[in-house]
Amino acid sequence: MKIIVCIGSSCHIKGSRQVVEQLQYLISENKLGDKVELGGTFCMGKCQQGVCVTVDGNFYSVTPDDVNEFFEKEVKAKL
Repeated sequence: MKIIVCIGSSCHIKGSRQVVEQLQYLISENKLGDKVELGGTFCMGKCQQGVCVTVDGNFYSVTPDDVNEFFEKEVKAKL
């Protein structure tokens, strides 16, 4: 599974760093490092929608407040 988080300026202001750090923690905590690849990219073109994240090409808008719920629903449940 490949997760890409936007780290462009708009998403950075909305908390992309916290989203990346929490995803790194959750991947490690759940021992999924061999199943999940986490990467970053610049602008995905949907700046108004929050921190832009794709999981295997599917787009999501994530905030630092809902990253744990996102991880459970869109990552852990699909592995």
